[in-house]
Amino acid sequence: MCCVLKFSEWQVAEVDRAAISRLEAGGFSPLTAAVLCSRGYTDLQAAKEFLSSDSELIDPYLLRDMDRAAARIRRAMAAKEKIAVFGDYDVDGITATTLLTDYLRGKGADCMPYIPSRLEEGYGLNYQAIETLDEEGVRLIVTVDCGVTAAEEAEECRRRGIDLCITDHHECKSELPDCIAVVDAHRKDDTYPHRNLSGVGVAFKVAAALEGNQKTVLERYCDLLCLGTIADVMKLSGENRVFVRKGIAAMQAPKRVGLRALMKECGCLGKTVNATTVGYSLAPRINAAGRMGQVNVALELFLTDDAERAARLAGQLCQMNRERQDVEAEIYRNAVSMLPKQEKHDAIVLANPDWHQGVVGIVASRLAEEYACPTFLVCPDGDGTKGKASSRSYGGFNLFAALEELAPLLESYGGHELAAGFTIRCDQIDAFREEISRLSREFSSAGLARNALEIDCAVSPELLTLSNVESLEELEPCGAGCARPVFCIYNAKIEQASEVGGGKHLRLRLSRDGVSLSAIFFSTTALTASVTVGDKVDVAFMVQPNEFRGTRSVQLNLVDIRQTREQRELSKNDRELYLSYRNSRLTPEQAGDLLPTRAEFVALWRYLVSHAENGCLTETCDCLARKVSRYAGTDCRPARTRICLEVFRELELLKLTEESKIFRILLTSDGKKVNLDRSGIIANLKNRHGEIS
Repeated sequence: MCCVLKFSEWQVAEVDRAAISRLEAGGFSPLTAAVLCSRGYTDLQAAKEFLSSDSELIDPYLLRDMDRAAARIRRAMAAKEKIAVFGDYDVDGITATTLLTDYLRGKGADCMPYIPSRLEEGYGLNYQAIETLDEEGVRLIVTVDCGVTAAEEAEECRRRGIDLCITDHHECKSELPDCIAVVDAHRKDDTYPHRNLSGVGVAFKVAAALEGNQKTVLERYCDLLCLGTIADVMKLSGENRVFVRKGIAAMQAPKRVGLRALMKECGCLGKTVNATTVGYSLAPRINAAGRMGQVNVALELFLTDDAERAARLAGQLCQMNRERQDVEAEIYRNAVSMLPKQEKHDAIVLANPDWHQGVVGIVASRLAEEYACPTFLVCPDGDGTKGKASSRSYGGFNLFAALEELAPLLESYGGHELAAGFTIRCDQIDAFREEISRLSREFSSAGLARNALEIDCAVSPELLTLSNVESLEELEPCGAGCARPVFCIYNAKIEQASEVGGGKHLRLRLSRDGVSLSAIFFSTTALTASVTVGDKVDVAFMVQPNEFRGTRSVQLNLVDIRQTREQRELSKNDRELYLSYRNSRLTPEQAGDLLPTRAEFVALWRYLVSHAENGCLTETCDCLARKVSRYAGTDCRPARTRICLEVFRELELLKLTEESKIFRILLTSDGKKVNLDRSGIIANLKNRHGEIS
């Protein structure tokens, strides 16, 4: 069997061929037309409107409390009061802090940025920061990308005589902080038509309200808007699409000194920039500053006008990102070692005081994907009393709603449906694990969990020409709400397979209908994919032009790989047959079906002897069966292959262990012959089969 690595099912959209033809007649390429139709844009005008980045921007004063926030900021500027822009330490928060600080300073305001240390202060407005700002003489704090749950901190500001305006985009609790203004489209009483603004998007709206001209502010800050919106995985529709499209255009020749330096350090300056460049190249490096406890490096990078200083800061960011990757790898290995050995986890809740608080969120995301369940990683403090946790969702499980329900177990919490953080007493971690596992189990039992790969459409290989693939640029910017297209090809044959990147990635040469295609499956090996040369497979993939030594070609970036439909049905029957054997429920007919022939024993043994390296071989059972079939020219079914292996183990010809569907085989025979009739397994199957009257 080709292991389904990430997705339990594929949902391939049905497309209207007539609608595709209409869009093609309107100027769209075949692939782009197919994607648009699969997403419901079957009318030419509707498709063009969806892709348009010329939408009118919405009046910022439609956000509730924007009038109050703008009036208080204007008053502070007129009175020369000291203003603090208080942000978050991720990309969205850094860009939001930069935008509003730079704008206010440009208008002559006495303004200072403040982003709390992730490791020392944690997320959001806090007492330590308020005290520091009070001592600095700050009389107005304007939050960006945080603050909407800071009710107690708002009271502390009031006690000290500091006015507070909150601008945020996170989910709100039932009671809002008592302060001058709370600008957040997620307020239950807010009627702003676009609820998916990022934190920097809301900061932009504040600046636009003060300026009175959104286009002027957009021209100046579209690059920052683009960075924060993509990095925070906001839906790329409506205003966000305008922000990102304009920002990407500006990044082709960046004017902001710090951004230009970072792009040069990343190696993307002078190359075509798209949303993928932002999400996978720029954003991780900016995030690294906050994660590694040096957020001011990123903040200064975007605020400086000194090119030499910017180059040094960009270099520091990239170095921090490399350090972050090393720390992440160590935490991941440690977390996996702590997991209970079981087939299925309802939720993962782990704690370790040695983990780096700034990095556990990335590891939680990775574990959630690999183990298909919500994941919560806790970093206890020095005395083990309390811990700060980062969590990531899986399958649509609403983290924020779950934390609300379990609030009595928590000290504080905040975030989104898909990513959240909280503080918890360490003596409550076990209770939290039990309760969150229950909620996740109930969610799955109700059929609400989503673990399906959504595929735009199946395509014929001949459609994957370089010109058709290049035309998919029409869909950019791609991201949340306008995902990069995912296609699939059925019944492709694996002609070549090799592991590249130090054995980390799998490169394949696929063919169907006389068309040969190059594919790569990142972070996957032939073993974990359970594939080999000669297999017929279905592949799901994103597609892109690839340039190598001046030659451009089409490359498939695989998302998933599985058996063909016919093979999946055979494998399912085989698994059920073996399960009946393990549960002692075999019928006599099934016993005969499971009983290997002598030729199958001989074929498997010869294959093992000729292919084991130093007597060792690691393989999935299904892939091993297919390899033996091709090697011996016989039909070796996986269930029978497994019985053969168990018989060889019983007769002490080999040692056999299994973990996560992968068999590890160690040959122990010294070449002596054995009598298969001595096997209790064979005798049992023969006796059971002999019950047929």
